[in-house]
Amino acid sequence: MSEPTGVEQLLLALLLASSVALTAMPLRRIIGNIVRSRPDAGFRLRPLTPRLRRFLLEVLLQSKVIRERPAAGLAHAVVFWGFCAFALATLDHLARGFSAELVSRESTFGRAYFAAVALFAAAVACAITGLAVRRFLVRPKWLGPLSLESGLIAGLILALMLTYLAEYLGQGNQRLVWWSHTIALAVFLPLIPRSKHLHLALSPITVFLKREGFATIPPLAGEEDFGLESGRDITRLAALSAYTCVECGRCTEHCPATNTGKRLDPKQIVLGFRRFLNENGARAGASLLGVHLAQEAVFQCTTCGACEHQCPVGIQHLSLIVGLRRGAVNTGKWEDEHGTRLMLNLERHGNPLGLPSTEREKFITARGLPLYDGSQQYCLWLGCMGAYDPQGRAAIGALAEVLDRFGISFGVLRRERCSGDAARRLGNDLVFEELVQFNLAEIDKAGVKRLLSICPHCVRTISEDWRQVGEAPPIEHHSELLARLAGGLQRQEGGRRVVFHDPCYLGRYRRSYEQPRRVAALAGPLAESRRTRGRSFCCGAGGGLAFLGEEKGKRINQERTEELLATGAGVIAAACPFCQTMFRDALAAQPSPPELLDIAQIAAARLRA
Repeated sequence: MSEPTGVEQLLLALLLASSVALTAMPLRRIIGNIVRSRPDAGFRLRPLTPRLRRFLLEVLLQSKVIRERPAAGLAHAVVFWGFCAFALATLDHLARGFSAELVSRESTFGRAYFAAVALFAAAVACAITGLAVRRFLVRPKWLGPLSLESGLIAGLILALMLTYLAEYLGQGNQRLVWWSHTIALAVFLPLIPRSKHLHLALSPITVFLKREGFATIPPLAGEEDFGLESGRDITRLAALSAYTCVECGRCTEHCPATNTGKRLDPKQIVLGFRRFLNENGARAGASLLGVHLAQEAVFQCTTCGACEHQCPVGIQHLSLIVGLRRGAVNTGKWEDEHGTRLMLNLERHGNPLGLPSTEREKFITARGLPLYDGSQQYCLWLGCMGAYDPQGRAAIGALAEVLDRFGISFGVLRRERCSGDAARRLGNDLVFEELVQFNLAEIDKAGVKRLLSICPHCVRTISEDWRQVGEAPPIEHHSELLARLAGGLQRQEGGRRVVFHDPCYLGRYRRSYEQPRRVAALAGPLAESRRTRGRSFCCGAGGGLAFLGEEKGKRINQERTEELLATGAGVIAAACPFCQTMFRDALAAQPSPPELLDIAQIAAARLRA
């Protein structure tokens, strides 16, 4: 553009001032809500290295955005990279409106930079057009209803790219092109804090600051902290997540509760926090469960972690959902017949089934399991399912057979209570801590150095959640040990096809996908279900739901069993006693169901062969 006139410079100053003011007003309220929220208990910024690595991969390289939805993800990544490339060009564009210059177009750097930006502009224009077609014509149901806001934003981004290209190539009336680009920019800025596109500014912060680990449940701040009960309990990370949500629907798409007709939608949980904050502000005394968040939905979560695994902007849904459960349970607002019975069973009998501890003792005696005396290599943690459930006992027996054959010494604790998994994820911190303290005392008394378990829920709870009460010895899942031993076992030649179900607490939580498959493959060639590995569909037992009442809508275990049956496999291999229980129930209605085996039973069968 030729030299701007004084009138044009005045109009530009007024336009920019108005745009910045309109942007700052809602942004000030949002930032205020985040800053005024309660500090997060136990939050530590250090070590910085994992945070910087995650920022590089998930923000700058957009790895998670692309990996989980390759086509749409790549288009979004191109738009993001385009905006990064445009940062200096935009500042230079505005500086020229005031007869200044930040980057000389005659310099070597200037020529290379503006040419690169032009290439990005063309790529972004194509990407945003493709995304608009997907949003308004293809219309994936997970994105939700159409919104004028999305169309307006897409149109403004396209206008910014096309006007830049026209200016760079010298096409059309350059003064008109320059002003068109400037007006589009001035209109675009105030829309950011008023829409889901605020994630452009907040998601890098959320990704960087998110708690380390997967599906981490934060500690309570003290005796007066009962979880997320009212607006006063919303923490800064929770508020930041609420305003970061991009509403992409990835969490909704993969949620087992949503997929089977339940009320729960993890996206709406996050947006419920946002609506609460917008309506009431931070530190409000109003109850969180009510207008914007439903208690029924909160207690339909299996804590499978599919939502958190998919989220591209760093939102940790499980801490929000368990926090809301804590608020309802610890203040007595959750009234559920099955839940009350579960907690009483855990308190009185030390197991969720309500069976006397003598039943565990009888099993140990009948199976001839040795007691741990401090000299053995492993202390075999039976867990509730391994001690009381028939199929769990069968898996324990098979594992003991393998350990004996390979000369691996082990023993079991004389006394053992539930690890506290169900109590922890249903939000009852008091019962959880009592169970942990009892178990830690027994472990310490026995001098345990290393634990082994058939239950991924126990492995996760003992290795991670117990740390907020006391330190337990290292614990290993039996799939990890069996995978090391698999080389000494002969594979079944010409066996039936085997489909392995990835347990949520072994796959997404522990990132263990290959080791259990190595053992399952001993029974025959492996088949894969439609949803597998990181995208595996939950069996429906997690989050304490195995012990609660009948599900609304279609049962999650039926949905998952149908997927496994569709592979035509003759064997369903599991590596979690909860999964086995859920599939056993679903397979009962099948006229000729495939054989359901724990991987320990597969390994033991190959020993006998």
